[in-house]
Amino acid sequence: MGIEEESVKLSVEIKKQDKDREKGEKRRRSRSRSRERHRRSRSREKRKRSRSRSKEHEQRHRRDKGKDKDKSRSKEKRKDKEKRNERKDKNQYEDDDEEKKQPKKEPLSLEELLAKRKAEEEAKSKPVFLTKEQRIQEALQRRQQQVEEQRRAAEEERKKRLEFMEEAKKLQEDSRERERRERREKRENPEEEEDRDKIRENKDKERELEAIKERYLGLVKKKRRVRRLNDRKFVFDWDASEDTAVDYNPIYKERHGIQFFGRGHVAGIDLKAQKKEQCKFYGDLLEKRRTVAEKEQEAIRLKKIRKKEDKQKWDDRHWTQKSIEQMTERDWRIFREDFNIAIKGGKIPNPIRSWKESKLPKTILDIIDQLNYKDPTPIQRQAIPIGLQNRDIIGVAETGSGKTLAFLLPLLVWITSLPKIVRTEDIDQGPYAIILAPTRELAQQIEEETMRFAKMLDIRTVAVIGGLSREEQGFKLRLGCEIVIATPGRMIDVLENRYLVLSRCTYIVLDEADRMIDMGFEPDVQRILDYMPVTNQKPDSDEIEDEEKLLANFASKNKYRQTVMFTATMPPAVERLARSYLRRPAVVYIGSAGKPTERTEQIVYMVTEAQKRKKLLEILGKGVEPPVIIFVNQKKGADVLAKGLEKMGFNACTLHGGKGQEQREFALASLKSGAKDILVATDVAGRGIDIRNVSLVINYDMAKTIEDYTHRIGRTGRAGKTGVAISFLTKEDSNLFYDLKQLILSSPVSNCPPELANHPDAQHKPGTVVTKKRREEKIFA
Repeated sequence: MGIEEESVKLSVEIKKQDKDREKGEKRRRSRSRSRERHRRSRSREKRKRSRSRSKEHEQRHRRDKGKDKDKSRSKEKRKDKEKRNERKDKNQYEDDDEEKKQPKKEPLSLEELLAKRKAEEEAKSKPVFLTKEQRIQEALQRRQQQVEEQRRAAEEERKKRLEFMEEAKKLQEDSRERERRERREKRENPEEEEDRDKIRENKDKERELEAIKERYLGLVKKKRRVRRLNDRKFVFDWDASEDTAVDYNPIYKERHGIQFFGRGHVAGIDLKAQKKEQCKFYGDLLEKRRTVAEKEQEAIRLKKIRKKEDKQKWDDRHWTQKSIEQMTERDWRIFREDFNIAIKGGKIPNPIRSWKESKLPKTILDIIDQLNYKDPTPIQRQAIPIGLQNRDIIGVAETGSGKTLAFLLPLLVWITSLPKIVRTEDIDQGPYAIILAPTRELAQQIEEETMRFAKMLDIRTVAVIGGLSREEQGFKLRLGCEIVIATPGRMIDVLENRYLVLSRCTYIVLDEADRMIDMGFEPDVQRILDYMPVTNQKPDSDEIEDEEKLLANFASKNKYRQTVMFTATMPPAVERLARSYLRRPAVVYIGSAGKPTERTEQIVYMVTEAQKRKKLLEILGKGVEPPVIIFVNQKKGADVLAKGLEKMGFNACTLHGGKGQEQREFALASLKSGAKDILVATDVAGRGIDIRNVSLVINYDMAKTIEDYTHRIGRTGRAGKTGVAISFLTKEDSNLFYDLKQLILSSPVSNCPPELANHPDAQHKPGTVVTKKRREEKIFA
């Protein structure tokens, strides 16, 4: 029966194949005919065109030619017609012959079908060599399956975790309910509790008897393992009978405290009591012998001592318990130590303890309250009082420490102190202040912070940055403004094209000065400073450290030029610039200059270039809280990595110098709003940019210098929060191993991996000559 069924099935398949073949043949014929017709029609059209051309040519020469030529033409035409007709007939005959020649295909026999199937199976069993496109497609499919499996596994783990938490909650509730029930039963049935105690006592007695029998009668003999002499291993076997800590006898189990009668000491002798009585005896004797005058004198002396002690206690209170008038030099020193503030320079004013105690106008304090700035940061505490004295400042603080507000508030105080008429009269003389930043993103961030205050105080600000229309910025500058926030390149462009003059500029801020110098902006900064007026420069004398004279000058219209420089590190180039343009500056150090924040955990992985992507996907696959910033060294690398992450299902965007200004703004805005989770960026995003709650920074490509590394990891752990910074190290980064090791070891929340700690390049600074210690040589004479 099975063979017959197979033959029926095969015959049905053969019929179907025959029908399909016939249909295919018909389609082929119709297609070939249509192609032939199309070809013929095209050839006809060509001939017609050639004929029309020949006719035109003939008409020109007809007058010169005779009737014989006309006859020959007509004969030629007839011959052409005959030839055409012959071709048509031939083509028709050929088509008919082709149709006749094509034999009808017979259906395959059963043996042929079986042989065909066998050949197909053999072909399948043979190895198939795929093309590159097919291999890529298969690899993508496999990767998609892996991603789906990972997601499924993560979802299952999450479900198991939730189930486990629910079970734990149920167990906690059950245990609490059991405890409540037991307490209730104890209250209701105190007799049962007594019975339980008796049962426990009886059990203890039984155990004690069993232990005595075992010890003295030897009822149970346990074979102890005998250790051979050759067996070096220590035997850890232990018998419960060897434990002498538990004693079932109630006398030893519930030991009573030692009680002594009388004075509570051995043999009734108390040395302390004897000394006390002796002192009392001699004291009473002296008291009897003293006169009234001596007694009064002693009472005054004791009173003075008590008063002195009380005063000392009152003075030794912590600064938080004192008012600002009661603060001593020692209290201010403790205050600076508490906030890790170090100062350098003569006659530096005391820091501010709170916004209320600062000498800021009420309008600015109200704005600070509205913006919910509760307490000033360490750099703000010390830099604002110095700025209000019109002194030059060098501020060295970690990234994310509130430097923007530290240089902005003294400037706003001075501008608001000027009458509005004075401001409008000199509108064509340029701005009062210039704030220079190394990157467009940082300049825009400073502009955002400034606009919060400027809108409420009716102060106009203009951002002069690259990537936007220069003419539009020039138009805004001509309308007049008080503050200009700029990048060095575009600022020089605007000054050279006379869009802006600096005739009344008395306040210049260099934010992230070390970064500007690293980017090669030092000559540009010097050119901008040369555009500043010379008339308002401070005298290089002790006068500029006199608080009264500086405050008097600060309150006037023509105040001295004030230069403020903020940086996270202090390289020699920055010090050189400061010596050239700052006059007796007050230097403020917050924390340790150039060191990463102590709240950031630094993790290092030693990998090869090929392992980086796999390690990155492993870290991201564990689940991280957005936003995340991934740093690379090249623009192309950023684009390639971002595309790869998007293919894997991650929500990523890019930020680098090759992007237009609008694209860069959109990328930052989408990360801040939560539309994107991951930002792949070059060192453009490494300085000053403030993105809230960055949980993780990944150095996919290690920074070229340790200063850049410091700024990169400073994007996380900002404003008092914790963060994690992961770095991938390769052999090419060996010049940074020593400095990186020192940074990680100095961090209280980071651990240095042994691969880095024991690496030969991490043992000494790059460039130093290592001399090996010579062994002690003994010379035998």
